[in-house]
Amino acid sequence: MGFFLFYINDEIMSAVSYYTAEGLKKLREELDYLKSVMRPKASADIAEARDKGDLSENAEYDAAKEAQGMLEMRIAKLEEVHSNARLIDETHLDVSKVLVLSNVKIKNLTNGIYLGCRK
Repeated sequence: MGFFLFYINDEIMSAVSYYTAEGLKKLREELDYLKSVMRPKASADIAEARDKGDLSENAEYDAAKEAQGMLEMRIAKLEEVHSNARLIDETHLDVSKVLVLSNVKIKNLTNGIYLGCRK
């Protein structure tokens, strides 16, 4: 996944990120999982810790609140990335040169071993 920030007039502006259909699907799945499974779990953890007594000296409550804050930051970041995501149509990519999302196979001429990687 790619995510870039640009500072313009002291404000953060997100750049467009390009994804394959598979990459965009994974992004959506993670976002859905965090919202539908982890968010309710974080709320339940806070409620359970709250039931254990005095909140001013309850380390479990503080940890649960901090975990919820981290979760909400992750959700907000993924929502922003998803809103600026663009789908790449792989059928229109030029295969005569190495581009983003190119599958490259390199042959070592000395030993004949192939090395594959995705750029």
